[in-house]
Amino acid sequence: MATSHIWKFFRAGGFNQVVIGTGADLANLDQLDQKLWVALACPTTGIEFDPTTLALIDTDKDGRVRAPELIAAAKWAAGLIKNPDDLLKGSPTLKPSAINDATPEGKLIANFARQVLGKADDGEVTFDEAAAAAATFAAKPFNGDGIIPAESASDDATKAVIADIINCLGADADVSGKPGVSQAKVDQFFAEAAAYSDWWKKAEADATVLPLGVNTEAAAAAVKAVKVKVEDYFARGRLAAFDPRSVNALNRDEKDYVALGTKDLTNNHADIAGLPLAQVGATTPLPLTQGINPAWAGAIAALQTNAIVPLLGARTVLTEADWNALTGKLAAFDAWNASKTGGAIEKIGLARAREILASKAKETLTALIAKDAAEAGNSTAVIGLHRLIHYHRDLAKLCRNFVNFADFYGRKDKAIFQAGTLYLDQRSCDLCLTVDDAGRHATMAGMAGTYLAYCDCVRKGTGEKLSIVAAFTGGDSDNLIVGRNGIFYDRAGRDWDATISKIVENPISVRQAFWSPYKKLVRMIEERAAKAAADADAQSNANLTAVANTPVSPTAAPAAPAKSAFDPSVIALLSLAFGALATAFAGFLTFLGRFNEDQWKLPLVILGIMLLISSPSMAIAWLKLRKRNLGPILDANGWAVNAKAKMNVPFGGALTGVAALPPGATFGAPDKYAEKPSAWPKVLAVAFALWFVWAFLNDSQGRLYNWTDGQYGTPPLSVREQIAKDKQDKLNKAKASVSGTNAVPATVSAVTNAVPTK
Repeated sequence: MATSHIWKFFRAGGFNQVVIGTGADLANLDQLDQKLWVALACPTTGIEFDPTTLALIDTDKDGRVRAPELIAAAKWAAGLIKNPDDLLKGSPTLKPSAINDATPEGKLIANFARQVLGKADDGEVTFDEAAAAAATFAAKPFNGDGIIPAESASDDATKAVIADIINCLGADADVSGKPGVSQAKVDQFFAEAAAYSDWWKKAEADATVLPLGVNTEAAAAAVKAVKVKVEDYFARGRLAAFDPRSVNALNRDEKDYVALGTKDLTNNHADIAGLPLAQVGATTPLPLTQGINPAWAGAIAALQTNAIVPLLGARTVLTEADWNALTGKLAAFDAWNASKTGGAIEKIGLARAREILASKAKETLTALIAKDAAEAGNSTAVIGLHRLIHYHRDLAKLCRNFVNFADFYGRKDKAIFQAGTLYLDQRSCDLCLTVDDAGRHATMAGMAGTYLAYCDCVRKGTGEKLSIVAAFTGGDSDNLIVGRNGIFYDRAGRDWDATISKIVENPISVRQAFWSPYKKLVRMIEERAAKAAADADAQSNANLTAVANTPVSPTAAPAAPAKSAFDPSVIALLSLAFGALATAFAGFLTFLGRFNEDQWKLPLVILGIMLLISSPSMAIAWLKLRKRNLGPILDANGWAVNAKAKMNVPFGGALTGVAALPPGATFGAPDKYAEKPSAWPKVLAVAFALWFVWAFLNDSQGRLYNWTDGQYGTPPLSVREQIAKDKQDKLNKAKASVSGTNAVPATVSAVTNAVPTK
């Protein structure tokens, strides 16, 4: 979209958002490509925003504020304020001098503020004054909206006509909220009434149209109710006359009745109604008193009372010729009835319609509406002032939560969709929204990749109830379970008892994901151990109960020797189990043996194994945290979010506060009931650190690592090896003293042979 306005943007939530920093930005919202809007629609309920302002913007009254409606409101407000930048201040008061009285509407609004409310140019019209003036004016009989409620009429006859119009055509809403009628409704009503009267004149001019007078309609209705079924009966009779072999099939096979016999039946059961109207025979007349299908007995009785007897005379059977004569007598009525006009007037009847047409009601109503319309200028001024002061205070805030999410990502003010703060499990969750149906909301919100806790909230003493969803974006989920209680503070500061009713699980942090496999393993072991203990306890109790309830008879035969509690086959099972464990342990030791030369690498290997175990859950958590966004949570509440509003880890940490001691906090007396800490963890930690340092500096032979040449030095010698080394040194010295000869003294050879070897 081409635009002449220069826009500024800021980046938050992983996407570009427009800056609404001047009145010109508001006035030119229609030039901003809607693909760059954060939202395109929001509900008028369930958010922390003035519902009156939202109702004023929601011109089509569908319960949603859409982008075109917000654009229209912004352009209207910017055009009626001399300095549109004032709209960014959010002030609840408005000076007459600030209103753009160069426009006709602005002049009416400014003059009303000056003359009626008595405000000087520098005076301020307050929010309450504008609201009171609008309410007072709206309550007047003539308020300039072109709609008159019944109270606007001075006589009962005119009030009755207004009530009849509303009864037939529905009401128009007066600005006061009362039901009324507009000129369009009046014109439509009198046109419909005239058409209805003319339609009846055709029947009055032709005696064949109403052979029974006012009872003709009841007769026609009785015929219409059974027409398809009666004609089906006679068609079956003609087919039976054509070929007698078809009679049994036309009356349905016996197996159809067998199927009916297995069901719970009533007279109006659909399967019974589907059977023929009566027993079919060749050219057999339709019985009217006996042998009628139970599902149609009432309709046939009404046919005989309302149509057959008045038009054909009393009879117990109806031939096909009689049926044709009956429908022929009502053919003119059916044709006339099909051409009905002015059907909406039937509610008040022909007589009342002609009575109203004969009166001066239309002229009276037209005059009243004209009198109301004469107040249009005052209406524009009063209603316009009320609307303008609402926009003056609220429009910029709505844009900061609609066109962009500056309030949400700026963290200075809460966004309008944030309902309050939930305190639970030593955390405060700022991202809380009201919900109507947790199950339906969770279906969409679950795609946000966020850990969500749905809570039922109750205010003690008042009985008020509220449902919210809170996003946990910090800490862990170990203690978040259905049934946990917390306190919810709404935006007004009121406290509610909150209980978790539903949880949508998603990762909260990568750190939690690292320990997740081990926590699951420990939890599984605990659950299985608890289940095994419970089963053993239940079995023991059952055995004791069985023994206690067994009667003892002195003459009973001696009981068979009890089976030994020890099963020899257990030895084989235990042997297999210990063998498997020994094999696994031997494999582990073999694996550790590979690090004899570089024992310092062993902790790193163990750490690597832990990372390998935790990496799948960490990868899933990282991916989900990377995609975590606000859109589905708001969409489930009726918003139309137009961007992937991300909540990354740092921003998520800001949305959920985790308990921490305040700066400068000190501790008093120690907890006298605290469990004494064991010294073993510290001892083991020190021992492990010393071993790691030793393993890092030595190889498996005890040789120290030489940092100069990057190699391990000579290992320390044993006592025997040291003696041999000393002798060798003496021998070397003796060799060195013999110079210039190749002969080796016998003593030297003896010494050499005496050196022990390792």
